[in-house]
Amino acid sequence: MRAPSILDFDASIIAAHDEAYGHILRALRTGRYKAGERLIADVIASEIGTSRMPVREALRRLAAEGLVTMRANRGVTVNALNVKEMREIFEMRAVLEGLAVRLAAPNLKPSDLRYFETMIDALGDQSEIGRDWTTAHRNFHEALCAKSESPRLMRQIASLHSLVEPHMRMWASMRDRHVGTREHHLTLLAALRSGDPAACEDAMRKHVLDTVPDLMRHLDSAQGP
Repeated sequence: MRAPSILDFDASIIAAHDEAYGHILRALRTGRYKAGERLIADVIASEIGTSRMPVREALRRLAAEGLVTMRANRGVTVNALNVKEMREIFEMRAVLEGLAVRLAAPNLKPSDLRYFETMIDALGDQSEIGRDWTTAHRNFHEALCAKSESPRLMRQIASLHSLVEPHMRMWASMRDRHVGTREHHLTLLAALRSGDPAACEDAMRKHVLDTVPDLMRHLDSAQGP
C-alpha cells in the first residue's frame, strides 16, 4: 500500500478550499446569505464539516471577487450593490457578453441553435413565481457565451453574474416586471441564426442593457429614498 505523499496532502487542501468556496458561493447566489449579513467562518465550517482554514481561504477568494468584504476586527459581511454599482456591472456584462457572442457566432452549428431555442422555451413565462428562472436564465447566457471558447472571458462573465444574481432573483419574483424576457431572447436567437458576428454582438448588448431600467426601478424602490 502506497504511503501518503505531500501531493496527496496538497490535493486534500485544495479540495477542501474548493468545497468551502462552492458552498458559500451557492448560498450567496441563491440569496441564502443576505446583503449586509455577517458571515462567521466557524459556523460555515461546521455546516460543511471542515476546518476553519478552508473557509477563511474561500472568504478571501470571494472578497477578491467583490462578493464579500473582510475587515480587521469586524469580520466578513456580504456586499450590497447600490444603483450605480449595479448599472456599472450590467454595462460591463453587455460589453463582455457581446464580445463573447461575436466570437461564438462562427462556432455555432444548427444543433447549437436548436439547443438554445430549447433553453429559451424552458425559461417559460417569467411571471411564474417560485420557479428558479434566474438559474435557467444564467445557464442560457453562460452556455451561449461558452461557445466563444475563451476561458478567461468566461471567468469574467461568470464573476459578474454572481455579483448581480441575488438582485436578479429579487427582480424575477416581481409580478410587475416590464421586460418581455422570452421575446427578447427570441430576438437574440434571430441574430444568432443570421450568423453575422456584428449583429450577434449588437443583439446581446441590447438584450443585457434592456433589463437595466426595470431592474433599477425595483432596486430604487427596495433601497428607498
